[in-house]
Amino acid sequence: MLMEVKVIEETKKRLVVEVPGAGHTLCNLLKNQLLQNKHVRIATYVVKHPLVAIPTMIIETDGKTSPRKALYSVVDKLTDDFKDLKKKFLKAVK
Repeated sequence: MLMEVKVIEETKKRLVVEVPGAGHTLCNLLKNQLLQNKHVRIATYVVKHPLVAIPTMIIETDGKTSPRKALYSVVDKLTDDFKDLKKKFLKAVK
């Protein structure tokens, strides 16, 4: 599944993106993983209206890494984690 992400604002220390189609589950997962990075100062998201559920993620760093790089790193880590989980799950249900 390909997810389109729309960049609303980007500076050296701040990234604001809209993530159409994402729900609270994905946004919370991204937020919690981002906050484990020591260079991430703020990682949160807002849904402005529940009937038009387009989450907006806000990521701010200390400048030692870019918010985009921090987000890419989290996405790569979660992708690997879920591949590992899938492998373990399939092995367990055989």
